[in-house]
Amino acid sequence: MASKSTPGILYVTMQPKPGLPDAQFHDWYQNEHGPNRLRLPFCNNGFRYRATDLEKQNGSKEKPEWMAIYDFDELEWLTREPYQKLRSAPVQTQRERDTMKQIFVDRKSYDLLGEWVGSDFKDLQKVESEGEKNVMVAVSFMLQEGEGKEEELKKWYEEEHVPLLKKVPGWRRTRRFVTSYLDIQANSNLQKEFLALHEYAPQNGLGGAEFTAATTTEWCDRIYKDVIKDRKRRTYDLYYTFGAAQRDLASLSSSDTVPAESEYGLFKTYPAHSSPEKRAIIESKITTPDGVNLSYRLEGSTNPDAPLLVLSNSILVDYGIWDDFVENFIKLAPQYRVLRYNTRGRSKLPKDSISPVTVDVLADDVITLLDALRAKTASIVGVSLGGATALNVALQYPGRITSFIGCDTNAFAPPTNAKAWNERVEMAETEGLTNAEGEPIVGEELAEITTRRWFVKESYEDKELAPKLERVKQFVKTNSLPGFRDSVRALHGYDIRSAMSSYAGKGAFLVGSGDGVLPKTMKENMADKLGSGVELKTIDGAGHLPMVEKPEEVAKFVAGFLQ
Repeated sequence: MASKSTPGILYVTMQPKPGLPDAQFHDWYQNEHGPNRLRLPFCNNGFRYRATDLEKQNGSKEKPEWMAIYDFDELEWLTREPYQKLRSAPVQTQRERDTMKQIFVDRKSYDLLGEWVGSDFKDLQKVESEGEKNVMVAVSFMLQEGEGKEEELKKWYEEEHVPLLKKVPGWRRTRRFVTSYLDIQANSNLQKEFLALHEYAPQNGLGGAEFTAATTTEWCDRIYKDVIKDRKRRTYDLYYTFGAAQRDLASLSSSDTVPAESEYGLFKTYPAHSSPEKRAIIESKITTPDGVNLSYRLEGSTNPDAPLLVLSNSILVDYGIWDDFVENFIKLAPQYRVLRYNTRGRSKLPKDSISPVTVDVLADDVITLLDALRAKTASIVGVSLGGATALNVALQYPGRITSFIGCDTNAFAPPTNAKAWNERVEMAETEGLTNAEGEPIVGEELAEITTRRWFVKESYEDKELAPKLERVKQFVKTNSLPGFRDSVRALHGYDIRSAMSSYAGKGAFLVGSGDGVLPKTMKENMADKLGSGVELKTIDGAGHLPMVEKPEEVAKFVAGFLQ
């Protein structure tokens, strides 16, 4: 029997009961159940498969249409608190409890016995494999009574069966499993079940000469006759690969889906038919490797293969600064998905998170978001510190960032910046304002000074715009003071100008005409250094946050640049 530390899988088959709409089933599984498990560091991957051995895809309780598989380095994690929390309130939502009552579920765990990997094997959990198809043949059975049956089975697999399967065109991997230590421990009367998972490329030799040769040998016939019993064989196609972030907007476009919200604060989903914007929206969070939670909002095209635009904030604000821009951009470029997120420092950072915060750390956060959303590539627009982040991530990860626009930013910050920012931190500390939970926040004084500097005078005189400026001021006022103190260190001093001359991708810059000396310095320090033909777009009548003051103009420029 395998030990507690043996690697293994959680293997789940599902069949929705009549009356459960497909969209509701997929939305729950792909926007709640699966991602919540992939957030756990010990859950290595998660895949959904759909049966291909059914007539007209009419599954049943006895022969379910859907299968999911999760790999763990140690199955003992399934019994521990982080995983068990997912299976009860408040982490488990009422929506999940209600939905699962409408599904036949068979949940088993298996210990790994052996693995054979071919040269064409692809790690489908890697983001670069997104979109790759996979065929799975699952064979499960018990052993007949008698001595030596398990040893004979093992010998057959190792000496004949797998060596012959390797010759089948398209073969990628074979893994052998047995009912887990955990399941046997929970039920001592449980008979051990063996499971073999054979993976193939979409174009394969299943049913061909090589496959027939592997399954019709004398030894194979003897195994079927004298060693195993109750053999079941299922075939599946890969349907969906889970990431650590919700991303399935397609299910939310159906009128059959309902709004959902985690009582634990993990996520909210808004179906298109019920959201004020009349489009599918996901609000959730991802956790970086150093434990920082980054809240994000995903909307736009429901096509999972749609291009992605990432929006990166200035310091001290919420991603709500992009609201009007997004409304205008989606009208102009409906083929895009749009991702915005709160940069680290919006909330208090964990004690063991990376310190100091740098523009390289912020660039890595963007890649972490893309990985969690399984986005191979993206375009990015950032403003202020977010603009430096956009430029830097494009320079650092040219294979992931197809284009960028840096708004109201600079490619370097001299060390003298530290004094100015430290004085602002001191101002907030002196005011000593706290929120309802007693946590220190930036406060009124710095918020007023900051936003007065950000926006042009005329914007405050605009009756429609003034409330939006006040909203930005509230973002600044309520920002975590410890978060601000940590994240502002990225502005103390950085210089990424030297990497710009070798940049071969697509880039542009944008600046508000009323943003001090930035229109001049952005041309000299950024547009000119990036290369000939790089545009610096000036937005008249705007200051440091043009997407707030002139969202239509900014959206028009971004859409035109991307198209």
